[in-house]
Amino acid sequence: MKTFDDLGFCKVDTDRETRTGFPEVIFCQGKTTAQIAAIFRRLLDHHGKAMATRLDAAGAQSLSVLFPEARYDAVSRIFSQGGAARRFNGEVLVLCAGTADVPVAEEAAQTAEWMGCRVGRRYDVGVAGIDRLLAYRDEVARAGVLIVVAGMEGALPSVVGGLTGSPVIAVPTSVGYGAHFQGLTPLLTMLTSCAAGVSVVNIDNGFGAAYQASLIMKLAHEGCRHAASLS
Repeated sequence: MKTFDDLGFCKVDTDRETRTGFPEVIFCQGKTTAQIAAIFRRLLDHHGKAMATRLDAAGAQSLSVLFPEARYDAVSRIFSQGGAARRFNGEVLVLCAGTADVPVAEEAAQTAEWMGCRVGRRYDVGVAGIDRLLAYRDEVARAGVLIVVAGMEGALPSVVGGLTGSPVIAVPTSVGYGAHFQGLTPLLTMLTSCAAGVSVVNIDNGFGAAYQASLIMKLAHEGCRHAASLS
């Protein structure tokens, strides 16, 4: 059985949703607008939904003519149409340390929503004003999965990890000054966190964090449904 469509310049993985639960998503960097449009069309025809990340404004303007029902968000740089038919139980809570981290946080939040998660947002709650985070301590404790986005020294995920028994997915960003090394400093901080339950994705990878969170929520949702069918 054929599991991909060969477009010449790429092979669209039309079977990915069957294997993993989520369809292929287009990473737009390095692709021409014509290539993105062809892949987007094939995914939309096959799944009834499609999403593209890291799309610039010029590309979005061109694609919007071809896909008038699609939506573009200039902050997250996500171009999407359709979405998940189901909603998972529980909530993914996306936190970010500063306003400059919002584009990465929104990439995570909107990806998770598109994949079927209920998403909460609390932004600008970094450790320089810890009272801002503690004001939402109850929400942090209730969340099923937390995505924590931070630049500078990247301390926020460790703090959050000490406030919750749920998985924390840390996302370092490239926001910071010289010795921040374009995100390497918060990446190393997060990798060496003393808080148990903190995992880390690559620098600025809001999409990857959301994918992990969605997998966790999907498995929990399916486990609850299975348990209910046995009772």
